[in-house]
Amino acid sequence: MSDLIQPKVLKGFRDFLPEEEIFRADLVEKLTGTYRSYGFVPIDTPILEYTEILLRKSNGETEKQVFRFEDNGHRDVAMRFDLTVPFARFTAEHKEELYFPFKRYHIAKVWRGEKPQAGRYREFVQCDFDTVGSDSATSDFETLALMKAALKAIGVEKVTIHVNHRGIFNRFLKQIGASENSEDILRIVDKLAKVGSEEVTKELADVTGSKESALKILEYIQPEEDFTSTLTHIEKLAGGEDSDTKRLKDIYAMMCASGIEGSYVLDPSITRGLDYYTGVVYETFLDDLPGIGSVCSGGRYDNLAGLYMKDKVPGVGASIGLDRLIAGLTELGLTSKKGSYLDAEIYNSNEDHVIYYQKIASLLREKGVSVEVFPDTVKMAKQYNLTEKKNIPWGILVSEEDVKNNTFTLKNLKTREQFTSLNAEEAAEKILK
Repeated sequence: MSDLIQPKVLKGFRDFLPEEEIFRADLVEKLTGTYRSYGFVPIDTPILEYTEILLRKSNGETEKQVFRFEDNGHRDVAMRFDLTVPFARFTAEHKEELYFPFKRYHIAKVWRGEKPQAGRYREFVQCDFDTVGSDSATSDFETLALMKAALKAIGVEKVTIHVNHRGIFNRFLKQIGASENSEDILRIVDKLAKVGSEEVTKELADVTGSKESALKILEYIQPEEDFTSTLTHIEKLAGGEDSDTKRLKDIYAMMCASGIEGSYVLDPSITRGLDYYTGVVYETFLDDLPGIGSVCSGGRYDNLAGLYMKDKVPGVGASIGLDRLIAGLTELGLTSKKGSYLDAEIYNSNEDHVIYYQKIASLLREKGVSVEVFPDTVKMAKQYNLTEKKNIPWGILVSEEDVKNNTFTLKNLKTREQFTSLNAEEAAEKILK
């Protein structure tokens, strides 16, 4: 009987081969650069938190999805299911060390024990950015603008960002006498795209006790022709202008001033099911693949840090779901394949030249070229094959004459064009150009 253990990963978890991980890493680098360009700085928090920290302000559905266990010290702990709640704890714990407004980004894995499906996994990466300490329309707008800029930085320009304000919706629910069930109603409405209006109407009628109220809610969440007319419509249903509708007007004016208003729609059906959102909320959909769901979501959560500290610290932020986004890009054929970060491969055709190969490699690296020496003197066909698998653009060949003259041949592996008798500086110029 074999003692070998079958290699396998848990359902909803994945390994990533170099081609996939390089693509993911490249996206993260571009997102990181964009976040930094808006003034955001990095932080990190532990994977494990006390369960009471993560679940104190959550609904039953969230609790079902958390990976939770008792550790060896008999502590009730859980793995973070998002990066926002740990950030609230972080803010409260380090409030004396931070400056406000404080703008942070955090790109890391989170875990949810939900049913795996297309673009949705149990272990996935979130790319968060948040501003705490400011309750301004400027912070809300900057978050929305950065969502668009970050996606553009990774080559995703055909997106529509759906915006709403939970405060207006709550005022409307008060107008129709349904505010007592606001949290349940918000979660039901949030399922509209998934289950359809008929099912939502039925669930709303069950919660409010009235089909008439359910139909009024459905009327409220139907958008009008454009951002302004939709805002006028929901403002009227909510009882007139207030700070919440004024906030959306200010944000939209900033969008127009920045020339980006075409990427945003006011969608009263967007509520974000999590309890901690209190103001502006938003979700982002790929224009060519809306069915995959939101690839960047978030909102204002003014009361979240209040769970851990007496002082009220307002906050607003968003999160790009990297894995769902990549799943969408893959389906649309927008992903690229790269097997390494190398610019060039130095072929090993003669074991007597290995010292010279390393000399060339060192000189090229000093010039900013990423290069490696093939480690073994094997058939050239094998070396070429490996170079092709890695998608390396340049090859370097060395002859006896080259060793004498301190030169080498540079070969473009796509066009097959060759440049002979080059020194390291000349080769680096061609490669980096």
